[in-house]
Amino acid sequence: MSALVRIIGAGLAGSEAAWQCARRGADVELFEMRPERSTPAHQTSDFAELVCSNSLKSDSENTAPWLLKEEMRRAGSLLLDIARECAVPAGHALAVDRVTFAARVTETISRESKIRVRREEVTRIGETGEHVVIIATGPLTSEALAAEIGRLSGGTNESKPERPSCPLPHDPCAHNPHLYFYDSISPIVEADSIDMSRVYLAARYDKGSADYINCPMTREEYDAFYDALLAAQSVEERDWEKLNYFESCLPIEEIARRGRDTLRFGPMKPVGLRDPRTGRMPYAVVQLRQENLRADSYNLVGFQNHLKFAEQTRVLRLIPGLENARFLRYGQIHRNTYINGPALLCETLQMKAHPQVLFAGQICGVEGYVESIATGLMAGMHAAALVRGADPMPPPRASAFGSLTHYVAHADAKNFQPANITFDLLPALEKKIRDRKERHRMQCRLALNSFDGWMEALQTATAKG
Repeated sequence: MSALVRIIGAGLAGSEAAWQCARRGADVELFEMRPERSTPAHQTSDFAELVCSNSLKSDSENTAPWLLKEEMRRAGSLLLDIARECAVPAGHALAVDRVTFAARVTETISRESKIRVRREEVTRIGETGEHVVIIATGPLTSEALAAEIGRLSGGTNESKPERPSCPLPHDPCAHNPHLYFYDSISPIVEADSIDMSRVYLAARYDKGSADYINCPMTREEYDAFYDALLAAQSVEERDWEKLNYFESCLPIEEIARRGRDTLRFGPMKPVGLRDPRTGRMPYAVVQLRQENLRADSYNLVGFQNHLKFAEQTRVLRLIPGLENARFLRYGQIHRNTYINGPALLCETLQMKAHPQVLFAGQICGVEGYVESIATGLMAGMHAAALVRGADPMPPPRASAFGSLTHYVAHADAKNFQPANITFDLLPALEKKIRDRKERHRMQCRLALNSFDGWMEALQTATAKG
């Protein structure tokens, strides 16, 4: 097989990109370094392994995550289809059994005749004119490849933040044009170790089915938990280490340090979670979401942290219902690497200096599972066009696809941070609509109309080609 598209990384973005290339007739060589070399966060060698949450965000109509998934559905996303097949109860959100999901993605990709899987680490991109290359190595890109990406980008990143005076040991970001931040993983507990007499099932505002286990706290219980959390010892305490957390994924201890009530307005927010046993709203709530189809494990929603494992056991067992919890996985922290998209990329996710090289997934400057799959889908479509000798056609600005890539390519390069899909990324409506639900409905309608027109244009161009 002559590999016309080389894809580095078989995570969410890389797997979706490979599938999109193959279904458009392009031969693919898909590189994945696991199991030859693993990462601090991965536990298996399967493709598309979910290392943080198991949620693919809201499925409620006319929300921004729903809009992005609807565009992905219309574009024929493989991973979105598999996610729905592996869905577990999660109220109005789409959550998956992560083990089954990754296994099915691996099986589907591995049996596709136009995709050749190579289990080896890539450390060199090579001459960029030889092949179309998609770099989809995610936030845990190896040190050697990160250095190679730095070489390829030619030191053009103008927004490199102030770094620690003493770089992290073997930090590939220390001397190349990358940004970086730190991300955390939430703990998982065994279902039969939860004391169900102390908890209740409910969805916030009764929206969707009551699939979440809610651990209610009184003010006294919350205060005891809060004090213990602040006193708990972190994994590392280094004065020289500057942990640049992604703001929407802060460890709970970092949130707690901002004030006694910050957790109650964040991951422990009780609003809309009335306890059916008392008829009242608790002072604070910890929510548990089903982790797999067997319902034998649950993750603590929003409870990513950077505490020592023994400290996690001690502090988290102060939560009502988790007094005897058995932990299948503790919270962890890892470095996320991403490039400065506005300095390096076009709206088609091609490098400005090397049009044969595309980036997809979190490394290109998006945050979240759905966003990673979406950029992989787009990169795969654009790579297939390049193989055919055609010019990639960027998605329309009004669509969720187009708004996401517009942000990556045109955000402020000096202050660039990864982004989730939100209505803030979409263009404002020409006519102001004060009612938020109606405004969002209208934005979704315009986005989908624009997206459908783009898909029709792509099909016409492909047919002519």
